[in-house]
Amino acid sequence: MKSRMEERYLAEVIPQLKAGLGYHNVMQLPRLRKIVISIGLGEATQEAKVLEAAQKDLATISGQRPVTTRAKKSISAFKLREGVPIGMMVTLRGKRMYDFFDKLVNVVLPRLRDFRGVSRDSFDGRGNYSLGMKEQIVFPEIDYDKVDKIRGLEVTIVTTAKNDDGARTLLGLLGMPFRRS
Repeated sequence: MKSRMEERYLAEVIPQLKAGLGYHNVMQLPRLRKIVISIGLGEATQEAKVLEAAQKDLATISGQRPVTTRAKKSISAFKLREGVPIGMMVTLRGKRMYDFFDKLVNVVLPRLRDFRGVSRDSFDGRGNYSLGMKEQIVFPEIDYDKVDKIRGLEVTIVTTAKNDDGARTLLGLLGMPFRRS
């Protein structure tokens, strides 16, 4: 069974992309490839319980078990050793990716304080979009009373677009609320 956002992509977005970008083949059109949600936990070097709480929050948000990211190098100024856990990440694909994107655009972003739209400039030059959030409590699954500490998280939307314009068009047609310039 397809998600609501995937059905919208197939029914509405593909014809608009074909007309707008001038492609003739459906396989040339940009589409969502994956969504990566990550939390950096610098304080995890001192406290191990921080990892458990972040893992629980990220699993609740994404519906998938997160992977622990570890330090690649030792940096003495940050009291960091190679191999020490410093974050969590989840990679969503397929139906979960479309469901998360639908929830992000229609529920989470409108719940942000003083929300006027997301930046148009957060593309990386290769058609991928990154979005930082200051608190995880904007997600409806997170119970505010059970949160031990407010943590930020990063959402990266990876597309098959070859440039930022194609990705911006795709995300705009999928309902991403870009800020008016």
